[in-house]
Amino acid sequence: MSRIVYVNGEFIAKEDAKISIFDRGFIFGDGVYEVVPVINNQLVDKEYFLDRLERSLNEIQIAWPCSKEEYVKVLEDLVTKNQLTEGIVYTQVTRGVADRDFPFPIGVKPSFVAFTSVMELLENPQATKGINVVTTPDLRWKRRDIKSLNLLGQCLAKQDAVAKGAAEGWMVEDGYVTEGVSSSAYIVKNNKIITRPLSNEILPGIRRRTILEIATETGIEYKERLFTVTEALEADEAFISSATTIALAVVKIDGQTIGGGEPGPITCQLRDLYKIRVIEEARINSD
Repeated sequence: MSRIVYVNGEFIAKEDAKISIFDRGFIFGDGVYEVVPVINNQLVDKEYFLDRLERSLNEIQIAWPCSKEEYVKVLEDLVTKNQLTEGIVYTQVTRGVADRDFPFPIGVKPSFVAFTSVMELLENPQATKGINVVTTPDLRWKRRDIKSLNLLGQCLAKQDAVAKGAAEGWMVEDGYVTEGVSSSAYIVKNNKIITRPLSNEILPGIRRRTILEIATETGIEYKERLFTVTEALEADEAFISSATTIALAVVKIDGQTIGGGEPGPITCQLRDLYKIRVIEEARINSD
């Protein structure tokens, strides 16, 4: 069965999916996107995903293409039509179709597309051994808090990391780690989590939000502050979080072993608790 995707009001086979060459997302990257995890056939982290999508749309002055309820229904229908048990739904909204000109066009309807991908989230094989990351310059624009389609800086950084044999890159600006190329970044020192505070300089990660909530609930200390590459190399643990990784240990940075060279206890605890949380959310959603 061909994968079914959604394009501006239609569910169609992926090979039949088309967008206009005048779509501003295609020409300018004028739009925003989200990635929503699917566990046991159910969207999870749904409330936080809607919050962040609305914030991104507001920040660049794009209207919702439909009601929030209709938006979620499209994603749920995609999960059903593709018989997706575990993985993600990618979804994006652009300003719409108009002749190429920099100012925002008037009276244009936003474009809305979405598709599913099968992924192993709960039992990610990388979770048992951890991953290697390398540091790479942060080349992005000044509004990184918007989940924008403009991802060339991230593409360059990820390619730099992959070319150096790493699974992820940690972007660095003025000697401080900003975040992962496609993830939030954390270190652990003396049983305390350290992660960069929210600002225009990083994306407000949904998994970051939930992980810090879990830390509060379980009495794990955390501090939101900048940290240097040197601090990261001297950390007891390091980890990342994202829609596709949940919480994943970093065991090497720039070839240097972190802690004991294996996933640390706080990282493992947070991952286990997050898994419990999303499995329960999926169960409630299916009732």
